[in-house]
Amino acid sequence: MDSVGIGALPDAGLYGDEGSNTLVNIARAVGGLHLPHLGRLGLGNIEPIPGVPPAAGPDGAYGRMAERSAGKDTTTGHWEMSGIVLERPFPTYPHGFPPEVIAAFQERTGRPVLGNKAASGTVIIEELGAEHMRTGYPIVYTSADSVFQIAAHEEIIPLEQLYQMCQTARELLTGEHAVGRVIARPFTGRPGSFQRTANRRDFSLTPPAKTILDLLREKGLAVMAVGKIEDIFAGRGITAALHTRGNMDGVDATLRFMQGSERGLIFTNLVDFDMLYGHRNNPRGYADALEAFDRRLPEITAALRPDEVLMITADHGCDPTTSSNDHSREYVPLLVYGRPVRAGVNLGTRRSFTDIAATMAAFFGFTFPAGESFAGQVLSESLRRDW
Repeated sequence: MDSVGIGALPDAGLYGDEGSNTLVNIARAVGGLHLPHLGRLGLGNIEPIPGVPPAAGPDGAYGRMAERSAGKDTTTGHWEMSGIVLERPFPTYPHGFPPEVIAAFQERTGRPVLGNKAASGTVIIEELGAEHMRTGYPIVYTSADSVFQIAAHEEIIPLEQLYQMCQTARELLTGEHAVGRVIARPFTGRPGSFQRTANRRDFSLTPPAKTILDLLREKGLAVMAVGKIEDIFAGRGITAALHTRGNMDGVDATLRFMQGSERGLIFTNLVDFDMLYGHRNNPRGYADALEAFDRRLPEITAALRPDEVLMITADHGCDPTTSSNDHSREYVPLLVYGRPVRAGVNLGTRRSFTDIAATMAAFFGFTFPAGESFAGQVLSESLRRDW
């Protein structure tokens, strides 16, 4: 659940995120959340959430995880879940990219650029969209995250050409300027009514070390990516991928993979929480998206086979009730459910997202060098004996 944080980390002040708590603050802002299915798994047992009381006997194991890596962005969070801890954050550009970066990009693409500043994506296309349509120059901008974003109208710069521009930027942005992601931000419409489309594409750095995805694939297991997971890992360790157009499409794609017979991992990112509501400071929309996912959750749990385990977590926070429209440095929830899982186990506060990688490795019968597995805590007694 992209950006669904559950409380500021101890070092949140270093990031300007004191008091952030995505789930709790949204619940307070809207008069309580209605999340009965997540609640039954133990969400309200992690921390009191208005509208989501603690379950007397949770159906799942529950806890929260702290991020060890420096940063609070999508790539950092997902990479840490997969077993990589970053000691230094990716570079950011609050005042735009330096002249040498822009000059190299313009030379390679053969076009000047518009923008080159930190901005909201929806705001900058309204500001510069008309000039972009008149000149054909791409709009380059960034945010508080480590991103180089290129916005272009689909009728002015066709998608494949926009994607090629992003690939060019990805090749240029190395060394000290190795941003976490280059993002294609296509839009349509006319001045005053521009709309971003679902044809976004992310061009991420290649992970600097072996991840649990790589290891699973090496062991002959399937790694099925839903949403922007394939992009976040630059395709590494992925055996099949379904790109999606929002949360509900992501749930549908997850269910399609679950109906298959392959043994391995399905790794899903539901991006709407973050992209549509967190960054736009829209607690009501965020709450509605949470409740919509909760309504679909029984379809996922019903589709679980006797030997399958579901883990629900997040990559960072993005509290829409604060003045910032940036990600927030938060704990993330951890819910674990399935027939092999002991109900009601309190997993406490995990010291790193890498515990997920270590636990997945243990589930499949091997070890991973990073993280502390909680497989022994959550597996039922008979399975723990076998394990």
